[in-house]
Amino acid sequence: MEFLMDILKELSFLVENLSHFAAAGGWKYPVMWLIGGVLIYLAIRHDMEPTLLLPMGFGTILVNIPLSGAIGEHGALTTLFNAGIANELFPLILFIGIGAMIDFGPLLTNPKLMIFGAAAQFGIFFTFCMASMFFTTPEAASIGIIGAADGPTAIVVANKLLGADNDITGAIMVAAYSYMALVPIIQPPVIKLLTTKKERLIRMPYEQKQVSKLTKILFPIVITVVAGVVAPESVSLIGFLMFGNLIRECGVLNSLSETAQKVLANLITIFLGITIACQMEASKFLNFNTLLILGLGLFAFIFDTAGGVMFAKLLNIFLPKGKKINPMIGAAGISAFPMSGRVVHKMGLKEDPQNFLLMQSIGVNVSGQIASVIAGGLILSFFM
Repeated sequence: MEFLMDILKELSFLVENLSHFAAAGGWKYPVMWLIGGVLIYLAIRHDMEPTLLLPMGFGTILVNIPLSGAIGEHGALTTLFNAGIANELFPLILFIGIGAMIDFGPLLTNPKLMIFGAAAQFGIFFTFCMASMFFTTPEAASIGIIGAADGPTAIVVANKLLGADNDITGAIMVAAYSYMALVPIIQPPVIKLLTTKKERLIRMPYEQKQVSKLTKILFPIVITVVAGVVAPESVSLIGFLMFGNLIRECGVLNSLSETAQKVLANLITIFLGITIACQMEASKFLNFNTLLILGLGLFAFIFDTAGGVMFAKLLNIFLPKGKKINPMIGAAGISAFPMSGRVVHKMGLKEDPQNFLLMQSIGVNVSGQIASVIAGGLILSFFM
């Protein structure tokens, strides 16, 4: 009799599971499994930011198993989300690691590259205008920040303007991180569409200037103060980023710098990836608003890239023949560091194996990192 009761309990649980599967729209779960599988495939087969896409893909599968114990009041992913994303802790800690990775030397050698970082934020404001037609102003501003191409900034802005529990906050996080990883797919067609073969062959000699240690130490401190005055809401973001860079450049904390660059950054990236997947439940993800946000996020990345390229082309009109800028480097002004810089460098080598754009593209890329954080702070100042 006891054996039969156990079987009945198991059958009852199975029926409950199947009824939950059907009630939530049974077809949605396999769709989300497929999406998770595609992210894992891109990470493994094409080596596209595997530390980010693989955890997101596997996490998507975890949260879309009916009655999954990974989510819910006592679920591990929900606990991680509340402890690290809802309170913005993970993004800020990650910024320390990113700051420790960044070498501002190429930018300090050629400070005029910073203007391209500002130009490449065009997509933020263009997307905000488009999103305003469908969403409230705070929601549109949060969606626009996807164009910062900066996952941590997108999380902080969306959390502050909308709250972690808002229906579209999760979609914004997913869009920001997904498109960051897809930069090698998104940017090259846009760059080629907007440039000619002749423009892509422009060579830019790198100016070999020595940057003093004092300059490298003062730079993160000065940027923090200036950005904090211009956009006070950006202080935590820019402060953690620049603190990481100060650890790198001070010369007396080498072990901490290495830990921040490798162990800390990788660990937090894994936690972020698998925890963001907590927002990819089928019932939340497969709806019109989410698909619209993903579409707007794609437009944001496209227009960021276009803004940087077109600004470089505009400058070339006024520059003498020997001083022309390869407009491809303008695309590196988005904050997806260092993916965008590498994309531009590889495109330059593909056009001309002797055309080395790495230093210029990385210089523009790190300026985009600063510009995106300031843009996020400005948005918070305007709409909070």
